[in-house]
Amino acid sequence: MSTWVLLRGLVRESRHWGNFPELLARELPEAQVLPLDLPGNGSLNKALSPLTIPAMAEHCRTELARQGVPPPYHLLAMSMGGMVAAAWATAHPQEVNSCVLINTSFGSFSPLHQRLRPGALLRLIKGLLTLSDHSREGVIFSLTSNLPREHAPQVVEAWCAIRSASPVSPGNTARQLLASARYKAPLKAPVPTLLLLGAGDRLVDPQCSREIAARWDCALAVHPWAGHDLTLDDGPWVAGRVRNWLQQD
Repeated sequence: MSTWVLLRGLVRESRHWGNFPELLARELPEAQVLPLDLPGNGSLNKALSPLTIPAMAEHCRTELARQGVPPPYHLLAMSMGGMVAAAWATAHPQEVNSCVLINTSFGSFSPLHQRLRPGALLRLIKGLLTLSDHSREGVIFSLTSNLPREHAPQVVEAWCAIRSASPVSPGNTARQLLASARYKAPLKAPVPTLLLLGAGDRLVDPQCSREIAARWDCALAVHPWAGHDLTLDDGPWVAGRVRNWLQQD
């Protein structure tokens, strides 16, 4: 049985995957699917977020060892989680069979204004640090999802419940932003990698994923309309692309 480890992004946690782990498990019936929380988020919201992406990767390795889940792993990761996956595969390639990176970016290849669009960055920081929970999650939905607006109330309410149960502190938010901004990826892909991007991403310029795919000479699939939260907008598409890519190898 293969093990797929799922990693979310900035100030998000395993519950933000929604039903995607179940969708992936249906497409990969022989796989074990394990969403993990990064320090400072979710079940670990009381912990201090590391100031570097490699330190986040080391935490994940330690947590899987604690759970008794041995390598090798497949890593599926979104946004900042994609940086963690890349750092993990770079430091310990013998532990990682493959990576699927969704709407991520690396400072090695892309300028800051592409990694976080300037207008989106200002709205995101304001939302994360100053607004009420409902307004904050509404801003995040508007920046990360291209679902029809009628889906917003249900999603925002679910996200508010998650935040109420496991709030991320302003200090940990800042630490995660700093770690993401500072991360530099290797010039070559450490393991076989699939890049997935949403062409409608308003938070991170899709050119960032295209640049990684070009530099690493790895597979790239583009969703024609989805936003940054690609598994929210079209989880079945993501799961299907992963299955197809594995079957091609």
